[in-house]
Amino acid sequence: QVQLVESGGGLVQPGGSLRLSCAASGFTLDYYAIGWFRQAPGKEREGVSYISSSDGSTYYADSVKGRFTISRDNAKNTVYLRMNSLKPEDTAVYYCAARWTTGWVPKNLYEYDYWGQGTQVTVSS
Repeated sequence: QVQLVESGGGLVQPGGSLRLSCAASGFTLDYYAIGWFRQAPGKEREGVSYISSSDGSTYYADSVKGRFTISRDNAKNTVYLRMNSLKPEDTAVYYCAARWTTGWVPKNLYEYDYWGQGTQVTVSS
């Protein structure tokens, strides 16, 4: 059974940090591009960060550049999103998604095949 499971969300004060994990089961992530997306109440789901399957190239939305870091550990079949200097506007449900590729990185959420159930991140004092 193919499954992605996110974890690591929670309540954090502005300026704080969290590390989200996206663990895959039923398939190996080695040949999959991974995207992290988020959806705030009343807003559309938006892409936050992506990592390629081949050379580990990373991409970030302007809103998180310099604060978030995506990484992957293929040995653990897990992708991470380290989030620093969190702001209230980062509050959302965060999802990871996977798409088999030969190296290119899909940026559109409709190009991803597998999705996790999401993890809530709340940034508030």
